[in-house]
Amino acid sequence: MGTALRANSFVAVLICIAVFLAGCIAYMNSIESDTDFKGEETTVQTNQNDTEQYTQDTEISDVINDTAFGDYGRLIFPVNSSYYSGDTLGELGLTWYNNIDPDKTVEIANYMKSHAENGGVIFFDIYTDEEKAADHAKEDTGLFFFKGNPGERFAVCNAGGGFAYVGAMHDSFPHALELSKMGYNAFALIYRPGAETACEDLARAISFIFENADELEVNTDCYSLWGGSAGGRMAAWLGSYGTAAFGEKDLPQAGAVIMQYTGHSEYSQSDPPTYVCVGENDGIANWRTMEARLNRLNELGIPTEFHHYERLRHGFGLGMGTVAEGWINDAVNFWENQMQ
Repeated sequence: MGTALRANSFVAVLICIAVFLAGCIAYMNSIESDTDFKGEETTVQTNQNDTEQYTQDTEISDVINDTAFGDYGRLIFPVNSSYYSGDTLGELGLTWYNNIDPDKTVEIANYMKSHAENGGVIFFDIYTDEEKAADHAKEDTGLFFFKGNPGERFAVCNAGGGFAYVGAMHDSFPHALELSKMGYNAFALIYRPGAETACEDLARAISFIFENADELEVNTDCYSLWGGSAGGRMAAWLGSYGTAAFGEKDLPQAGAVIMQYTGHSEYSQSDPPTYVCVGENDGIANWRTMEARLNRLNELGIPTEFHHYERLRHGFGLGMGTVAEGWINDAVNFWENQMQ
């Protein structure tokens, strides 16, 4: 009995030792495996950050052809490449524009790439495939979305370009990005050349946003229309005449129009509240013409605000590093006053 008991005890001890050693080996393997996995993941992530971040030295063509953007990357810069110059983001130049900020260009490109790669929808078609097949020019249209707070009001930003091209990277993307940082939902429209077609595209864009307001998580009350140069005319025309005048449903009027550097002189008694800013050295849009229009709106009892800046030329965009820097805050305050 004693010998058998000792034998059984010895076997039990051996089994315990074997189980213990197996557990230790499994544990060590799991640690090594976990360490290897985490190390690989960290390395991949670091490499992705190193390779995916755009810089001022990034080729414009690399942004256009980046797979993160699918087939709409070509719309980030003017479709007609003759209207921009430079090979890299830092060298970007746009016809009729001044004070282009390379840092802002890089920030916008990285914002778009980051959101697109993380599953965010940053671009919407405003025309159906059938409509684009019937009019191929509509293939070069759409809305870039800079999302703000869910349920917040929206703005549509329209770049200029003499109705020949769309200078969005300097004249609407920066505005939309800053508005989104303030919590507002901002869209930047890429439209067809020509004053009439551009306004039709803006009317369609407004209709698209209204029709998809729930999915986009936007508040359609007191929305605003923004624009510089030709884009300013678009905003003013839609503000004055409404969406129905350009082939869409009759939708509520914009709560405010924000215009930059355009010699637009038309107005009506039903124009929305209007904010304007322009440089005194603008050789394309005379600041006195813009001031005269606002004076007439003022006489009709329409709220207005006007700013002109010394020595500033046409197409200064956000005016970073100029006497106009910060004007967008004044414009937002003006818009917010109309919400009350």
